Amino acid sequence: MVADVRYLAPHQSPRDLLVPLLERQRAAFARQPMPSADERLQWLEALRHLIEVNQRSLVEAISEDFGNRSADETLLAEVMPCLHGIRYARRRLRSWMKPSRRRVGLAFQPASARVVYQPLGVVGIIVPWNYPLFLAIAPLVGALAAGNRVMIKMSESTPATSLRLKTLLAEIFPEDQVAVVLGDAEVGIAFSQLPFDHLLFTGSTAVGRHVMRAAADNLTPVTLELGGKSPAIVSHEVPLADAAERIAFGKTLNAGQTCVAPDYVLVPRERVAGFVEAYRQVVARFYPTLTDNPDYTSIINERQLARLRGYLSDAEIKGARIVPLFAEGQDRRMPHALLLDVNDDMRVMQDEIFGPLLPIVPYDRPEDAITYVNARPRPLALYYFGYDKREQQRVIERTHSGGVCLNDTLLHVAQDDLPFGGIGPSGMGHYHGHEGFLTFSKAKGVLGKQRFNAARLIYPPYGRPLQRLIQKLFVR
Repeated sequence: MVADVRYLAPHQSPRDLLVPLLERQRAAFARQPMPSADERLQWLEALRHLIEVNQRSLVEAISEDFGNRSADETLLAEVMPCLHGIRYARRRLRSWMKPSRRRVGLAFQPASARVVYQPLGVVGIIVPWNYPLFLAIAPLVGALAAGNRVMIKMSESTPATSLRLKTLLAEIFPEDQVAVVLGDAEVGIAFSQLPFDHLLFTGSTAVGRHVMRAAADNLTPVTLELGGKSPAIVSHEVPLADAAERIAFGKTLNAGQTCVAPDYVLVPRERVAGFVEAYRQVVARFYPTLTDNPDYTSIINERQLARLRGYLSDAEIKGARIVPLFAEGQDRRMPHALLLDVNDDMRVMQDEIFGPLLPIVPYDRPEDAITYVNARPRPLALYYFGYDKREQQRVIERTHSGGVCLNDTLLHVAQDDLPFGGIGPSGMGHYHGHEGFLTFSKAKGVLGKQRFNAARLIYPPYGRPLQRLIQKLFVR
């Protein structure tokens, strides 16, 4: 086992321990540069069994880190998608690994062309605190399916989960195949500076810029899964009870600490009061009380709680009307609240909220809602609520976002056959399912010829009659 970066000697830096670990993984990859399908399937099956058998201890560790994380939410949003993603990859891995045949132009015959999907080498994964299990395992599945070695940097904000996952993965993978790195922000910085063959980061846009800058020094390709302010648009015709219920589920899950949680809602001006009342009723049904309610997840730590309270205070000072949905909170169970009369000067309308606060923005015409979204940085997700298929298509075509849910929230992320990824400030690149396999593979083009070489006809010296005929036939 490599020395834990949490316990560095006074004369050591994180790189002193990370670089040798990376070198051991590179050496192991060099010895086995193209693992077979059977080997990869064994890795995935071992991972599936590990999570299935240890799900209770993982749920408990995550709840310990949060102060209270709903066990059902962890099962629904972390354990279940991990297991489903592994099964999906295992069932399709052999077909993903098959070289794909490509066409060779008539002028270059006889020859064959194919694309071979080759492991990249050593993949780095930086995991955030909000879904520490799923956001470690989902990219790990793609990287292992593609045949890579993997180093995972867990968040220092989830120490219990990080240590538990490190211990569990060490039971089934040697450290030169899968290694979990623990440590603070300094370790994270050193980790992002390593010359990986690919680096996947999930986190804030601000930190993502630093990660991309560090990776650029090594020309390391990156996949950035960031966030931003994902809007929900309520149409003029959708029943408010339908929209409110589905938006409330997406916003209250994990207390809003989700990168694709609805960040604000655009509501027709004449329907705002009706939406507020419908939303209030739904949340009261979901959570009759906050006190000792195991279903209501806490804010991860005091620093994040202070940030969210700062948003509320700033918005109220600048003229927002706060509509609290609970009388008071408990510990770090922050009461859910709606915000009316918001404007762009408020921090809550500038930053990704990542908590149980939901601004409501009125609009008059459908095109006004689209214009409002397009005037802002491109979000990771967009949600449209309305049953008119023409309006649905209009929103899809006239807005840009990492992904779209029509008449629902969050659930597109759990679809293994859909790519997941942001655009612009909300990220770059994709993973999940087949896209994950492709992200962590090199699609190598291979042109093959045998003994007969028709290309000799175009070799120098130039100007021969047959060459002129070839030019006449093909250069047009």
